[in-house]
Amino acid sequence: MRVLVTGAAGFVGQGLAAALMRRPGVSDLVLTDRQIDGPGARPGDLTDAGFLADLLSPGFDLVFHLASLPGARAEAEPDLGHRINLLAPLALARASAKARRGARFVFASSIAVYGRVADPVDPATPLRPDLSYGAHKAMTELFLTDLSRRGDLSAISLRLPGIVARPAAETGHGSAFMSQLFHKIAVGEPYACPVLETAACWWMSRRACVTALLHAAALSGPETVIQPPVLHATTGAVARATAEVTGQAAQVEWGNDPRLTALFGAMPPLDATPARHLGFAADADVRTLVAHALAKDAP
Repeated sequence: MRVLVTGAAGFVGQGLAAALMRRPGVSDLVLTDRQIDGPGARPGDLTDAGFLADLLSPGFDLVFHLASLPGARAEAEPDLGHRINLLAPLALARASAKARRGARFVFASSIAVYGRVADPVDPATPLRPDLSYGAHKAMTELFLTDLSRRGDLSAISLRLPGIVARPAAETGHGSAFMSQLFHKIAVGEPYACPVLETAACWWMSRRACVTALLHAAALSGPETVIQPPVLHATTGAVARATAEVTGQAAQVEWGNDPRLTALFGAMPPLDATPARHLGFAADADVRTLVAHALAKDAP
């Protein structure tokens, strides 16, 4: 099986690549990003039509599209966000279908498609994105669903939350505080968290995310969009569990940034029953989340 991973140098991409390298049946694994090296690496720009055509020849059986511009940066640089978060995935999907009709295409979408929601989220929740990032993800989901309807691709989109714990030095993600919380407590450093300890977030470790992506790739049903289960917990609960697991005191000064709270810290409960019936699962509990988030090994 020929497999392509875009955004393979990123946090989730590295974890997925490591899992695929150990997966039986993967005979040819190609990893692409703007800057990447190592076995199977193909550095390049997905917005470059020439590079895309060369990359996709002679086609792939399975494509994981993870590459994107973080939401905060996409909002600050709308033209760049438009090219990377909308035009690039549309072009990649079309080219993948032309190179190998019916290929499996797994798209890393986002819970940003919902916008700011107050009521519990379930399969009937409407999409009201209030950031360009979320709007582009929603548009791509719809396009992929149409390609699947036509039989051009076998596509599935996963609406992912912020994945933790991203590298401490990584920037550009509005949800960065969710990862910093783990890192600062784990090394015993004080941390000024921009949201209250009562902020309710949707959490998913990289290990749970990679498992979900691989599970989505193996599904054979008609589903084209999946809201996978997440762990719904407050920042305070995560901080206390991190302190317990690491044996470090949680030296956290809690803030109250209204924008970040509205975007990431006011998440309602999620009903992901359809995804659970399909075999998707969240991190089991807060302590499990902490253990997975701080694990040094790739999933």
